[in-house]
Amino acid sequence: MPEQSNDYRVVVFGAAGVGKSSLVLRFVRGTFRETYIPTVEDTYRQVISCDKSICTLQITDTTGSHQFPAMQRLSISKGHAFILVYSVTSRQSMEDLQPIFEQICQIKGDIQKIPIMLVGNKSDETQRELDASEGQALASKWKCSFMETSAKMNYNVQELFQELLNLEKRRTVSLQVDGKKSKQQKKKDKLQGKCSVM
Repeated sequence: MPEQSNDYRVVVFGAAGVGKSSLVLRFVRGTFRETYIPTVEDTYRQVISCDKSICTLQITDTTGSHQFPAMQRLSISKGHAFILVYSVTSRQSMEDLQPIFEQICQIKGDIQKIPIMLVGNKSDETQRELDASEGQALASKWKCSFMETSAKMNYNVQELFQELLNLEKRRTVSLQVDGKKSKQQKKKDKLQGKCSVM
């Protein structure tokens, strides 16, 4: 299949069980499943607007295991933007992101122009090992954006993908979902006047 130049590719990385698939499925399909099913690699597509025309947001949900380093390198080289997910219930899951971040830097070179979101998922959980301040500190160190989410409670999921697209400076990209804007989003549009969820 020929690669389409108007695809906007987002890659989701993180350790096994942090909720990568849950975040993606909540965003794309509006669903959440309680059971854990390991992912090898899945790709989801969503129509978005890009420089005032239509393009495809292609979200690659990667494996949480380290068995496929070649797939990981390929995903990084093809990706336009990256979501690095850890679970607020696991300090180790945050530490596991370091080599992935380093590989993104190595493959992409200057990452200042590349949208990267550090995401602390499972913010609804009470058994935390990490505070939001620790995620913010790591994001500051990596010079990327940070957000806490809960795929289960649908907290900050839409906002996560919108914010990621807002970080894209090389072209104007915005989400289009169901052709409707929420009241909250209309308010945001007025405030921002830049990118919009439609």
